Amino acid sequence: MASTKPEPPDPPSIRERLLESGKILFSVHGFENTSADAIARQANTDEAQLIKHFGSKEGLLEAIFDQGWQTLDFISQAIKELPSPADKLRRLFELVLQALDRDQALKELMLFEGRRIRKAGTGSDILVTSGYLRFSAAVEQVLTDLIAGTPLSQRVSPAALTSAMIGMFESMLRDQVLARRVNFHFSSTNDEIRIIFDLIVSRLLITAGEKPISP
Repeated sequence: MASTKPEPPDPPSIRERLLESGKILFSVHGFENTSADAIARQANTDEAQLIKHFGSKEGLLEAIFDQGWQTLDFISQAIKELPSPADKLRRLFELVLQALDRDQALKELMLFEGRRIRKAGTGSDILVTSGYLRFSAAVEQVLTDLIAGTPLSQRVSPAALTSAMIGMFESMLRDQVLARRVNFHFSSTNDEIRIIFDLIVSRLLITAGEKPISP
């Protein structure tokens, strides 16, 4: 019986090529230093195609973020069956750590180009994608469950804890990139990030169960 060769995969579409080229060039040169024409040439097409698919260079960047967060949307499902909020919190950040480690260009974009003010004006000039908002909401829900009914819930809001946890995580990942690109001294390995994160979660669990502090 003759063996059948698998069908070769379809070549990437123009839109897919633009997304990949934009992600790489933005991560290497930065958003402001990358022209729409350079992205189009890297994608072997023209600037008119970029405008057709994304409207502008800003639209392309937002689409890159949205695509990146779509690949991370599985996280909410992955933590559903875990037995405790602490396990969910650890697993949630671990999956993000692994995903960004596999895609360094996306990691650099999210850390250095996400939520930046593009020009003077109102808050509408700050890029915050729906994917980031979903991730933040997932973290906040886990933290809400973790401190519910404890003395800590009377002293600190889940929103404040969410800001602190995500801020620490982003800062440590950003320093990794700086260490690689500009020999920045303050950096940590992924294992060190895991250890420090676990220390904080463990301390959070202890604090959540502590007796109220007398005024």
